[in-house]
Amino acid sequence: MSINEELSQAASCAVSATSDVHPMEDFLRMDRIPHIWCPTCGIGVTVNCFAQALERCGIPLDNLVVVSGIGCTGRVAGYVKVDSFHTTHGRAIPFATGMKLANPKLKVVVFSGDGDLIAIGGNHLMHAARRNIDITVICVNNFNYAMTGGQVAPTSPKGSVLTTSPYGNFEGSFNLPHLTESIGAVYIARWTALHIHRLTDSIVEALNKPGFSFVEVLAPCPTIFERRNKFGDGLDRLRYYYENSEILHGADPRDADIDLRGRIIVGTFINRDRPTYLESMNNHLKQKIGDAYKKYEG
Repeated sequence: MSINEELSQAASCAVSATSDVHPMEDFLRMDRIPHIWCPTCGIGVTVNCFAQALERCGIPLDNLVVVSGIGCTGRVAGYVKVDSFHTTHGRAIPFATGMKLANPKLKVVVFSGDGDLIAIGGNHLMHAARRNIDITVICVNNFNYAMTGGQVAPTSPKGSVLTTSPYGNFEGSFNLPHLTESIGAVYIARWTALHIHRLTDSIVEALNKPGFSFVEVLAPCPTIFERRNKFGDGLDRLRYYYENSEILHGADPRDADIDLRGRIIVGTFINRDRPTYLESMNNHLKQKIGDAYKKYEG
């Protein structure tokens, strides 16, 4: 598929100003459309991929909860036509954990940005993955704190010019597939906002995977990140993604570091099985109760 065809696919995911019916209106709050996100930022396309994934999965919407935090992507909770929670900064995952433990029948999705999930919320990400809480986390990574003015984030690649790094960022950045693999996630994928169909497929897989699943979406931030780093607009960056993305399913996440001007490794990196938190807890309690009963009988 050519770059023009890919961009046409991405454009078709946006809500047309002249269209009366959107194909995803069963999953989106159409009374709030058009959305607030900047043109070509990629978040709107990611939301559409999520809606398409919900349609394919056939998950009863009454059993679905979407949780988001603060930031540009944190506004997703207001646009999906399901029960949703717009939580405090960095606390989307503990909110989601509480809901899953209180009602294990729920399908809980955390949909937020890199600043919210990886920076202030990083500790919660780490322990939810370690415990293998049965939730799906979709992280839109635009490499900076976009909503608050473009400060350096833990995901900002070296050399990034941002509000708090006018001479270029000198700090190392998180490699999110490697980070989440090392702390126990059972499903890990990364795509760009241009990989419409592949991203949708990965969200479907993540939703169907028991345990802590993580999908990273690399998205342009045309208003701040692309402008400050002289990368052009969002479409220019999407063309860069097209020309420099290398699909390597099953690649070692340690090799998935992101260079500002280098290749971008995408694909499904991890798909493994291990007991979820609730399964481990129930098995542990059954064993303890069984041991206590045997001791009582003896």
